[in-house]
Amino acid sequence: MPTTVRFQVLCLPKVPWEVLRERAVRLEALGIETVGLADHFVDWSNPPSPWFESWTALTGLAGATTSIRLSSSVTQIPLRNPAMLARQALTLDHVSGGRLELGLGTGITVDPSYDMIGIPNWEPAERVARFAEYLEIVDRMLRDEVTTFTGRFYRIDGAYMNPRPVQSPRPPITAAALGPVMMRHAARLADEWNSMSFHESFDEQVEETRRRAASMDEYCRELGREPTTLRRSYLMFDAQARPRGGTMACYESVDRFEEMASRIIELGMDGVGLYYPLDERQVPTFERIATDVLPRLRARQRGD
Repeated sequence: MPTTVRFQVLCLPKVPWEVLRERAVRLEALGIETVGLADHFVDWSNPPSPWFESWTALTGLAGATTSIRLSSSVTQIPLRNPAMLARQALTLDHVSGGRLELGLGTGITVDPSYDMIGIPNWEPAERVARFAEYLEIVDRMLRDEVTTFTGRFYRIDGAYMNPRPVQSPRPPITAAALGPVMMRHAARLADEWNSMSFHESFDEQVEETRRRAASMDEYCRELGREPTTLRRSYLMFDAQARPRGGTMACYESVDRFEEMASRIIELGMDGVGLYYPLDERQVPTFERIATDVLPRLRARQRGD
């Protein structure tokens, strides 16, 4: 198990390309371990607004950076065939020199993208059932040169995957999972489990995450997996940011962020996900956090 907490910054690809690229370059310079991009066809909360496709944009960011890891945060399974997604992941792993972090999730039913582009908007139960097959297919195709799979929802027949990935045995897979069935899927095949909470109160978020972390330990043991072999990460989502015009509570001050992030790390989280500030006025605080607080949190977890 790694001994140092990692930080990922999630960027929404809704700004001009030059700005998005500059943000990734700046995050790399600040020592952030991973930059992630959200994956939708449109900004589901404001469909007419500008929006870039995540995998194409991640490929562009790979060319603009040299060391920061690149994450699909998270890829929505309804938008792509699993075999084609595995091919995209293989390609980006090579383009980036082995810096890909592959995040997968079921997507959200309120996203208007499905109707816009004429694909099914599966009910939650079907999304979860499909996710099990999708995750297995992507895992196997990135591990094996040839894959055949027959499931209830997907079929793969002698699919070749060459060249082999840069990362061995494959790029790490993160599964976003909140409920028991999805968490078991993550425990079965993922390298990292990612959680978040929609509670308005941060105290409630912490308690919910504490319960989920304990449950994840149980699910791993049920499957014969040592719980410490599954990385855990938490995305610091602020349910009240949108009504406040994008202002996030965790960026109210450097001290406030350190207190909140410390409580998350104490739950056994190896990774903490942050949103790039939606309110430009909070960027200076964010940068102070990156230069002053994050190194301190990393050192504290290492026991320095």
